[in-house]
Amino acid sequence: MPADRDSHRLFPMSQAAAQILHDVFGYAAFRPGQEEIVDLLASGENALVVMPTGAGKSLCYQIPALLSDRLTIVVSPLVALMDDQVAGLRANGVAAASVHSGLARDEQVANWQAAAAGDCRLLYLSPERLMTERMLAALAKLDPALFVVDEAHCISKWGASFRPEYERLSALAERFPHAAIAAFTATADKATRADIAQKLLRGKDRTIVHGFDRPNLRLAVQPKNDWKVQLLSFLEDKADDAGIVYCLSRKFTEEVVEFLSTAGFKAVPYHAGLDAGTRRTNQNRFMSEPAVVVVATIAFGMGIDKPDIRYVCHLNLPGSMEAYYQEIGRAGRDGLPAETLLLYGLADLRLRRQFIEQDGEDVAHKLREHKRLDALLAYCDASGCRRTALLSYFDEEMQACGNCDNCLDPPKLVDGTQQAQMLFEAIKETGQMFGGAHIIDVLRGAGSQKITDRSHDRLRAYGAGAEHSKDYWQAFIRQAVAGNYLTINIQKYGALQITRRGQAVLNDGERFALREIDTSKPARAPKARKAGKLAIAEGDQDLLAALKKIRLELSRTRKVPAYVVFPDATLIEMARERPATLDEMSGINGVGPVKLKNFGETFLQAIAAEL
Repeated sequence: MPADRDSHRLFPMSQAAAQILHDVFGYAAFRPGQEEIVDLLASGENALVVMPTGAGKSLCYQIPALLSDRLTIVVSPLVALMDDQVAGLRANGVAAASVHSGLARDEQVANWQAAAAGDCRLLYLSPERLMTERMLAALAKLDPALFVVDEAHCISKWGASFRPEYERLSALAERFPHAAIAAFTATADKATRADIAQKLLRGKDRTIVHGFDRPNLRLAVQPKNDWKVQLLSFLEDKADDAGIVYCLSRKFTEEVVEFLSTAGFKAVPYHAGLDAGTRRTNQNRFMSEPAVVVVATIAFGMGIDKPDIRYVCHLNLPGSMEAYYQEIGRAGRDGLPAETLLLYGLADLRLRRQFIEQDGEDVAHKLREHKRLDALLAYCDASGCRRTALLSYFDEEMQACGNCDNCLDPPKLVDGTQQAQMLFEAIKETGQMFGGAHIIDVLRGAGSQKITDRSHDRLRAYGAGAEHSKDYWQAFIRQAVAGNYLTINIQKYGALQITRRGQAVLNDGERFALREIDTSKPARAPKARKAGKLAIAEGDQDLLAALKKIRLELSRTRKVPAYVVFPDATLIEMARERPATLDEMSGINGVGPVKLKNFGETFLQAIAAEL
């Protein structure tokens, strides 16, 4: 019989947590937000944590696991992600293991026995393996302290990446009443967060949202004119970098791989049409070799935890803002500069609409997905700061970032205040209960049955915008949503609603700056702007290259990804500080005692050779 949770409480000792951070992982201080989450989980409380990719969420549950004398179970979606997490922990001297079908039978047995004997602090399982009756019964005997559900948005049908096997995790709270449950995600709007909390945590949790901003990512969007020219322009200064190019179809993926290979890039494909062995080989190349570009469908990404991806390019429109945010989130997880580019065209939009209509029989689900796609189009049409538009979708406000295409190369703006007031008045007069199609019909004076049945032909706004085309008003609404003048209420079937900023335009005469809309010709793609290079002095570049070469050799010998040895940020600090002794080396962020023992002398010799 499991003991009451209070008798097995984890110890919320900030000093002990900070000691583990330094002594095990080699970091001098927590990143913003981490310490609060560590303390919460260490006290045995449930938590739903939303924090941007690259903010260090893994440490938020790994440290509480090391503070406890009971087992922590980490639920992870893909085998590759489990293996990389376990390899990284073991490299720091932490007893961690996974049990999955990709391991040999004897290794699975040994890993389970280690967990059962108390010799393993963290056990990684897929949701499918965890939620078998046999595994649940076996874990009940071990009385785990904490269940961590990674990529928790997958449990919610409100989210963009719903996975049915995740829904069964809702039984954990009942099966393990004496264990805490922590849900982590980088991608969840309000509706998705509420659904996760209700299903997984039964509403008994603290929800912590540490923002969605990734300031190191440069954001850019271009209308698709000639993808080959635009892609090569984007990759012009990236031949030595690892990156991902996302495509909508398997056929297009192969076409892009052939094109990039001919252009001299180390490009490999990844999509569901390849056999498992080929996918695994290509993924391993990407994880371990330098300067590999993966050209992939959305089948690639969730299980990737490579911190030094320097760019993500979408050659087709993603399915939603959540999907886009998640996919660009693969880049720059080490906090160093990274670039993104999204190309979009009408053909992509038609395909996305078709995919939604073919996705089952649930009408409400289809409507939600159409509105999510509308929000992404609004982002593409944004006249102001891209980051402001992106973060407003997740209910977060910020000033212009100075690190997106619209901030760096502002589009031509005209005064759209009069049209904005027409639009907002139509939305207000109809009760803020209708989507864009109906509002446009009202503005243009259409004689639809829906309008006459509701007497909307008697409103002041009726016919006020008849001089403009339907395409014009669609583009205008996208810009208004992108600028946070309007919001799309997904839970009310995509109703357009006026924000405080929109009310200021409607009631107080605040100016509405509109990116000029010309529906008679396609937009011309702006020239791509290049992001800054990594923050290292020119005199340290040769040393950094030498350190990266040693890291690659060590990673191949140990059969682990290069960043498991040391991430780029650690090598850059080594090259800049040039430690001369093991004691000085121990002061470099990311050099814990186990890594110092295993790798310290090798890197010191390389540094000495460059002096």
